[in-house]
Amino acid sequence: MVTIGTRVLAGDVGGTKTALSLCERHERGWIEVATTTFPSADHAGLEAPARAFLQTVGGAPISAAAFGVAGPVKDHRVYTTNLPWLVDGPSLAVALGAQRVAVINDFEATARGLLELGPEHVAVIQEGVIDPMGPIALLGAGTGLGEATVVRTPAGVRVLPSEGGHTDFAPRDEVEDGLLRFLRRRHPDHVSYERVVSGMGLAAIHAYVVESGLATCHPSTLARLVDEDPGAVIGELGASGSDPACAHAVAMFVSLYGAEAGNLALKTLPTGGLFVAGGIAPKLLGAIRGGAFLSSFLAKGRMRPVLETIRISIVVEPRVGLHGARALAASLVE
Repeated sequence: MVTIGTRVLAGDVGGTKTALSLCERHERGWIEVATTTFPSADHAGLEAPARAFLQTVGGAPISAAAFGVAGPVKDHRVYTTNLPWLVDGPSLAVALGAQRVAVINDFEATARGLLELGPEHVAVIQEGVIDPMGPIALLGAGTGLGEATVVRTPAGVRVLPSEGGHTDFAPRDEVEDGLLRFLRRRHPDHVSYERVVSGMGLAAIHAYVVESGLATCHPSTLARLVDEDPGAVIGELGASGSDPACAHAVAMFVSLYGAEAGNLALKTLPTGGLFVAGGIAPKLLGAIRGGAFLSSFLAKGRMRPVLETIRISIVVEPRVGLHGARALAASLVE
């Protein structure tokens, strides 16, 4: 039995930003007391900003904490993929004064968060047929590309995190062959799907589109790309169709996103549904609904009938990873 007033801290640690949520147990359940979001690159690690957040809020100390972190986690310890951080559970426990701290892969946290969502938090782009006991597949592009699987066992739900975003990028036509050659000049050792299906991937696709002459870029766009986040600028102008090169890049990106979602579906056969999360999909929802995502998802030859039975949902709730970390933190004291 959890004591009323017990507090837990949840965190969603990404390469671009980190979100923290302090929650307290009330009679009607867990209530969020305070939350904050900050640019991850502004800090040398997680301990100092998390401790400062708790000190600023004040009140009773936390009993437990859970953090979803981008990178391969082992024994609650991870060197982050897109940040020069070491996130270590035992060290965080000491720094934050918590009895228990869990560090999990960020997409494991997102997968756990799926179980907290309602129908208003997703946009379904293919209905499919749902098996309530079937596995669930999850992928999502943001700073990087995360992938995970959720399976139901007699002991409860189990999340299987992965580093599937780092598998080899496989072009499907001559234009994508050119993209692969372009990326090999930048990354001679390995070109993964994360190099194309992510924020940095969208920027790389745009650079390829401009360099190869597939579309022109307005001078005003080039100026913005210097001063602002390139992926965000390209996504905004591409989604609105106000810049030819950005529009072409977004169209390629959405098609490649759908293709990799289809690859994941074939590897996991997610009869419980496939979910697309991450920060980019909600911002490009109109383009995703335009048909290129689903067309690429289904373009798997003889396997098309299998993929037509899978429900595909776009997660539009931005804090799904934080919800998953909060659910795990709460379980540590229940």
